[in-house]
Amino acid sequence: MKKSKLIIIIIIGVLLIGCIGYFIFHKDGDKVELITEKPHYGDIATSVTATGKIQPVDTVAVGTQVSGTIQKVFVDFNSVVKKGQLLAQIDQSLFIAQVQQITANLQLAKNNLSYQQSNFNRQSELYNAGGISRADFETARNQYAVAKDNVNSVGAQLRSVQKSLSYTNIFSPIDGTVLSRKVSEGQTVASSLNTPTLFSIAKDLTKMQVQASVDEADVGNVKIGENATFTVDAFPDDVFKGTVIEVRLQPMISSNVVTYTTIINASNNDLKLKPGMTANIVIYTNEVKNALLISAKAIAFQPDSTLGKQFKIRKLYLGEHKGNHNGGNGKQSKNESGQSNAKVPDNLDHKKAIVWKRVGDSIIPKHIKIGLDDDINVQIIKGITEQDEIITGVNSLKQAKGSKGADSSPFMPKRGGGGGGGKR
Repeated sequence: MKKSKLIIIIIIGVLLIGCIGYFIFHKDGDKVELITEKPHYGDIATSVTATGKIQPVDTVAVGTQVSGTIQKVFVDFNSVVKKGQLLAQIDQSLFIAQVQQITANLQLAKNNLSYQQSNFNRQSELYNAGGISRADFETARNQYAVAKDNVNSVGAQLRSVQKSLSYTNIFSPIDGTVLSRKVSEGQTVASSLNTPTLFSIAKDLTKMQVQASVDEADVGNVKIGENATFTVDAFPDDVFKGTVIEVRLQPMISSNVVTYTTIINASNNDLKLKPGMTANIVIYTNEVKNALLISAKAIAFQPDSTLGKQFKIRKLYLGEHKGNHNGGNGKQSKNESGQSNAKVPDNLDHKKAIVWKRVGDSIIPKHIKIGLDDDINVQIIKGITEQDEIITGVNSLKQAKGSKGADSSPFMPKRGGGGGGGKR
């Protein structure tokens, strides 16, 4: 009998201890702390990403207008050349022989012209004296005219051959740098309908262009004059700056993907950028300097019923808090109307949103107007100030006191309080 009572007492004691422990740990598990932040001033921008190739601003393809064998090449890759500098020379022997031949023909034509002129003068005197018929006179005049035209014809042929001879010397049309050399000594080039390219010369490598391929879904936001930055694989830590100067209307279609070529000018004073490099480009379609910002998590946060055990949650009524709010602390932002002083883009439609503000042990909703949103920060146009304490999420105290291994593991999912970790 005594043993049964002892067992009953032990069981009751264990139950009491278990109940006490349960309530203690359950209470700790219900405790949460609010994650808050204050609005701050900074820069914000929305952007479009693209990829493209780097090219010199002005590149000239140097070709040849005559056919022949390359006799000499005077420049190579990366050679710096001046306008008028001799780059290469085509074998001139055939052209020189043609010049000599036509020069001799021209001399014969001039001799014939001299004879025909003298004959015409004699026939003219005889005709005036009545010594010859009119037919003989007109024959002499015609022969003189033909000889004169023949001189002009052979002279034109000589000038043409001399011009072709001059084309055997390939000169640089601009000051620049030789990017490519496509011929070697002894190689035969044939000039036809498609002029062969011998050299490619970049005018100025300190000024480069990026030919960005912008997707059709983003091209509507890209305008001339917008700022852009880009990186290249050769210098991953360097960020290069540029400006959009042209959005070409011709679409480029590849695998049913439509893109538009957008030209971005960039400075290359240190000559780090090389023609043909692949650029990863960010074009800033909207930018605001010194804007009042809040984390995007604050817009997504919504308090749940578990917070009601520790905090007083003010209900959200439709149509309330449409005016200026200063959080009950009597302080205003830099603009007396509660509006940010930062310039707002004209093409941006202001949206309305709700954030939750902590005042002591109370959680109060605030209606705000927002501007730019880069998915990390949101621009505040009106509704809160930099003195307000805005809730972005909650932390469970029980989770914070949990095992070290669970907290340190990057693979364990973390609880986002009140839905604050979601995305709009």
